Amino acid sequence: MFAPVTIEGRAQEIGDLAPTAEEQAAMEKEPAYGKPIKFYLADGCTSGPTVANILGYYEEAGLTAEGFKGTSYTEALGTQQADVAVGHIATMLVPSTNGVDLTFVGGAHIGCKSLYVLADSEYNTTADLKGTSISVPNGIGASDYNITSLLLDADGINPQTDVNLMQVSTDACVASMENGEISAALLSDTFAYNMVKDGKLKCIRSLLDEDFADEPCCIIAMNGTFVKENPTISKKVLQCVQKAHQWMRENPEEATQVLIDEGMNSEDLEMNTMLNNSLQFGLDQDFTAVSLEHVVEKYIRLGLITATDSVEEVMDKVWSPVL
Repeated sequence: MFAPVTIEGRAQEIGDLAPTAEEQAAMEKEPAYGKPIKFYLADGCTSGPTVANILGYYEEAGLTAEGFKGTSYTEALGTQQADVAVGHIATMLVPSTNGVDLTFVGGAHIGCKSLYVLADSEYNTTADLKGTSISVPNGIGASDYNITSLLLDADGINPQTDVNLMQVSTDACVASMENGEISAALLSDTFAYNMVKDGKLKCIRSLLDEDFADEPCCIIAMNGTFVKENPTISKKVLQCVQKAHQWMRENPEEATQVLIDEGMNSEDLEMNTMLNNSLQFGLDQDFTAVSLEHVVEKYIRLGLITATDSVEEVMDKVWSPVL
């Protein structure tokens, strides 16, 4: 399940980060020049901006940087408390169409969440879930709801009429399956891994499945105003984060050990190396643009985006390819 699907042209390759003379001159004219880049401090699969700092990539690109710790990367970006963050498209896409000042600049990785059921249950496919209740742990309208809707829709199941999506907290999902309250739950693969290994849970649908392997799960986002006012600095910031992602992709065990040492992964090296390797960090710009457009189309069709029914309008608003 956690073996990455190979797709030609998916990986972003970043070379020397040192600014060219032209880039340096442009950077010096931008209002953020000389000020530290504020990256959102996050762990696990969203730690790329932090890893870029650990590896010295911001300095290599002629920048200084400092971390910001908050409770919501969407809020931090929208209020300019952070300039850059990695997070779920499913968390940020709808707010970005509703006036939150953030924009997507690059693809981070695929995968990381799946639909799980009890291993000894009668449920083996999403079709078996029709007429049942499914947990979306962070609530109706939030990222788990959006991801679950996409997974079900891909199999021809209407997430609004064929099933009942409801909120049950992650730590209560297994008990709720056992007492029959829910049939399935959308869980992070990290959370579910050991329960799958122990024969408690089984995965019946995943963002790592082949038909979703061509879509980013998480994305690199920046404050929208920052990008407009500082296009060259934004380009260098994106290069730093993507070079960190490239290093994480090419060195999964070493990268996982760094995350463990820094307290950004649990201390299970084997599990986290396998999971991190499956995510295929650092997605190509063209790959991300095409994939994001497909995601936007689905969000509009499913009624998850309501601000407009124009894919082009949403893409103009949310996608800023600074590279």
